[in-house]
Amino acid sequence: MPRPADHPAADRRLPRFTRAERWVHRCTATLMLVCIATAACLYLPQLAELVGRRRLVEVVHEWSGVLLPVPLLLGLGSRALRRDLGRLNRFLPGDGAWLKAALRRSFRRRRAGKFNAGQKLFASWIAGATLVMLGTGLLMWFTHLAPLAWRTGATFVHDWLALAIGVVVAGHLYMALGDPEARRGMRTGWVDPDWAAREHPEWEPAEEEGDPTGVSDAGAGSGGRPRGRRGRTATGRR
Repeated sequence: MPRPADHPAADRRLPRFTRAERWVHRCTATLMLVCIATAACLYLPQLAELVGRRRLVEVVHEWSGVLLPVPLLLGLGSRALRRDLGRLNRFLPGDGAWLKAALRRSFRRRRAGKFNAGQKLFASWIAGATLVMLGTGLLMWFTHLAPLAWRTGATFVHDWLALAIGVVVAGHLYMALGDPEARRGMRTGWVDPDWAAREHPEWEPAEEEGDPTGVSDAGAGSGGRPRGRRGRTATGRR
């Protein structure tokens, strides 16, 4: 299969996510959706009657939850993923202004690096929520691990946090549906420079971003260097 850079249109595109990052996202998203779907089947009587096989649904729910952190843990072997996790975990001065503009639904130019403040908040919240769900779920699964009072509290937290996760994930999907270029970036690893300049004006794709195809560490520009916005390369201006 030819690399995207071998096509004329790819010369204008910027590398955003490597193959490892995309597969971590796909696997994590699949496990999360399975957890949400099976939870709905366990808690909503109408769905429970429609699907049946309650014990099978319980087993699928339990194991999809236990396996949820695995793709990310395996993906930590990717330098690009570790670098992006650092970006997601670092809130910058401009992120507050971005959130204020988003809450006011302002269409003025918002400062954002590779990830905007909304994406950082979502990543932080869903990571913490997943850990809480995993801990409370294990207490509910292995009843001998804690006394009844702890298991009762774990069930309460697990149930209500599951509802919150469902709502937040639905919002995440809604935002993704409204941004085809962002979906293309997660699907193929490449994005349009005009979109990057508009949505992430402070993101500077550099040579260290790697090759989204996973073939090599070369980028999308000529001479093996990823081409930045406004005619800039990773090593400077032309």
